[in-house]
Amino acid sequence: MPTLLRQLNRNTAIAIVVGGVIGSGIFMKPSLMVAQLQSPILLLSVWVVAGIITLFGALSNAEVAAMFPETGGQYVFFQKMYGNGFAFIYGWAAFAVFNTAGNASIAYVFSQYTGYLIELPRLNTATEQSFSLVIPYIGTFFPLQNLGVKFLTILVIVIFTAISYRSVQYGGRVQRILTALKAAAILLLIGGIFFSGKGDVSNILQGTTHVPTDWMMLSAYMAALAGAFWAYDGWNNISFVAGEIKEPQKNIPQSLFLGLSFCIIVYVLVNLAFVYLMPVQQIAASSFIASDAANIAWGSIGGVLITLMVMLFVLGTTNANILATSRVTFAMADNNKLFAWAGKVQPRYKTPGNALWLNAAWTICLIISGSFDMLTDILIFVSWFFYGMSALGVFLLRKKMKEEKRVYKVWGYPFVPAVFVIFTAFFLVVTLVNDISHYQHGQTQVIHSVLGILITLVGLPVYYLSRKK
Repeated sequence: MPTLLRQLNRNTAIAIVVGGVIGSGIFMKPSLMVAQLQSPILLLSVWVVAGIITLFGALSNAEVAAMFPETGGQYVFFQKMYGNGFAFIYGWAAFAVFNTAGNASIAYVFSQYTGYLIELPRLNTATEQSFSLVIPYIGTFFPLQNLGVKFLTILVIVIFTAISYRSVQYGGRVQRILTALKAAAILLLIGGIFFSGKGDVSNILQGTTHVPTDWMMLSAYMAALAGAFWAYDGWNNISFVAGEIKEPQKNIPQSLFLGLSFCIIVYVLVNLAFVYLMPVQQIAASSFIASDAANIAWGSIGGVLITLMVMLFVLGTTNANILATSRVTFAMADNNKLFAWAGKVQPRYKTPGNALWLNAAWTICLIISGSFDMLTDILIFVSWFFYGMSALGVFLLRKKMKEEKRVYKVWGYPFVPAVFVIFTAFFLVVTLVNDISHYQHGQTQVIHSVLGILITLVGLPVYYLSRKK
């Protein structure tokens, strides 16, 4: 694999963390989360809890990233922790489930917000339901559903893949422009809502006295946490480019701590602005929460303006993720003959061109098969299993590599990684039980977590059939 130059400083690393995290989740998930929780206070607590747990996982991951600052991220870490077999399963899951589904779900938001401005074409309900794909014990898919949104999403994926294919530098310039617009949109939204004079503090306390404490509430809270975890996802993009960061032992942990802390503050303030401006019932019924909030605060022009801004910085996150996630597929191909084609550098542009287009092809398949919420639910369940295994690996490496120099050791060891591992296990079990229950009661057409497990397990026979001799 070609050697990459270390030319990214700490500020750039922080920007990669923030740019990878703050995308579409904050504008797509609050409505569903409020519908699940029926309480603004619980909504705000979800964003704080999810942020702290994510930070614990990131800091645990940072210890390993500082030890092995190589391009490929967690794929390299898992090789050190559990061996090549487990690393391949991670790389396969990254390719088949959470990296590609993540790219699809973020680009999906751009298309959905485009529908706020113009009506995208779609087939009538009878035609959409006329063709379906049934997988036993998993669920039913409708590829013809919402075709206008799906085709626009595919176009976004193809355009940004083509940009990254031709030039890393050009992709970086596009990213800096879109990130600047992202920061402007967030400041405009938060400040504009709080100073609009249209909010009501009583909205924040609405429903607080009627919060149930039974299993249904726990189930709803875990479902809401899954939405928040998706919004915080993307922090590990920094590990994918670890081989290009200056002084990685110092800059990777600092960028994760500072970047995620900033994201937690932004997410809490944005949600506080939403619940300050709109009562619970109105938030739960909103399909475009940022646009609806801006529309209330500043009139119709505000709704259109925020919609355009959200669309622009969702494009920024899509661009950043396509660029970063292809490196996992690229790294995985180095040790596997089936994927060797994806590990080749494009001779003219010096980019991981084959890995980029392979990721794009599978992303398009996921777009056609699913919907926004299905994609996010699948990717969060599978990615958090590997996040948990990564934190568990910190304990293993402390025993296996006692003499290895550790410039950075996770703060609060063993408490911080232990809390993250225990919480992850609890979250996965509750999510699995919850998904199966919803499917059995006809509340969902697909068991998202089981589908994610099934796709991941396909990697086992693929690994044994494709190992290099």
